[in-house]
Amino acid sequence: MKLGRRKVEHPATAGRILAAAEQHFAAQGMAGARTEEIALAAHANKAMLYYYFGNKRRLHRAVLENLFRQLRGGVYASPKKETTPTEQLRSYVSAYFDFLTSHPNYPRLVHREAMEGKRNFDWIVRQYLRPFHNQLANTIRDGIAKGEFRRVDPDHMVFSILGMTTSYFAAAPIMGAVVGQQLLAAAALTERRRALLDFIDHGLVRPKGRFR
Repeated sequence: MKLGRRKVEHPATAGRILAAAEQHFAAQGMAGARTEEIALAAHANKAMLYYYFGNKRRLHRAVLENLFRQLRGGVYASPKKETTPTEQLRSYVSAYFDFLTSHPNYPRLVHREAMEGKRNFDWIVRQYLRPFHNQLANTIRDGIAKGEFRRVDPDHMVFSILGMTTSYFAAAPIMGAVVGQQLLAAAALTERRRALLDFIDHGLVRPKGRFR
């Protein structure tokens, strides 16, 4: 395991520090999170934290890079070429939903970065968010060209799909209290996935015999 140019001699320790830092940064932001609390939660000491990550800002960057590497590896993988645009889009959306299910801190971390307007948010957009958006939009364009999808604005459709997916996880604690349910429970997530794919099927896929 490597972190930047440094080879990690104790990957389990570094992994625990990353996991603890993700929790603290998601809950408190980079400014509010304290390295001593992160080290304590990781069952490590501050010396190890600084040895592997240098400082809090670099640790924060490492947390984000770790999440986005997993996002790219698990979600961006191209579906089989013989699949249809509808199948490809459903595959992308399902993979993204699975990623959010297993990485519930992702929406809060990304939203914090965007709201704080940091200059280094550009690398997130350039390396990860824009390529994924373009991948989905191009799949929709292909589906329109092949007559599978209605004639919609691809960018706005991607906004709708990603917004409905990401916001569900970001707002789950609040909306769960509103409806009196645990929205991140397995049964609720199954229903949410079904509703999301139903939206794609009925809001985007063109019924047979219709041309608009």
